[in-house]
Amino acid sequence: MVEYQIRGLNFELTEAISDYVKKRLARLEKYLNADDQYDVRVKLSSHKTNHTFQAEVTVQIGDFVIRAEDTEDDLYEAIDAVTDKLDRQIKKYKTKITKSTRKQSIKQLDVPDLAEDGEVTEDVDELPIVRKKTVELKPMDPEEAVLQMELLGHDFFIFINAENDLPAVVYKRKDGQYALLDTDN
Repeated sequence: MVEYQIRGLNFELTEAISDYVKKRLARLEKYLNADDQYDVRVKLSSHKTNHTFQAEVTVQIGDFVIRAEDTEDDLYEAIDAVTDKLDRQIKKYKTKITKSTRKQSIKQLDVPDLAEDGEVTEDVDELPIVRKKTVELKPMDPEEAVLQMELLGHDFFIFINAENDLPAVVYKRKDGQYALLDTDN
């Protein structure tokens, strides 16, 4: 069963728009088990300064969270584009997800983007924290953490390394390879 949470920012969310979102996202149900519960969170935003619309969709599929977003000049085009992105992500990772043996809950970790060169050049006093997220770290192996990071579209992911029960981070390097930062006591 799919549960939708759809909200609109800076414009009126009509029933027609809500129905269109549900219709477009319904095609993703072919990848889902009919008996399971799935949460789909949709945020549609209107940006008045550049006259664009942004669609963000987060889908909780079992133990995995998949997220996609897109910005277009037309709201319906943004909805179509984000649905296409989700469809590609689910197809790409479908076999990896089904082969995953761990049945642990994984929370979404939303992190801000770093500067292009990866370095922070401003004074520490000038770097206010604008968003705070609390995550529950779950044990998993580094390969599962890389998969989850890719599903979320992030550059890094923090988790409990199941091999040593300590916090760890996987991240994507500039050369496209993955790296693991492990901790020790």
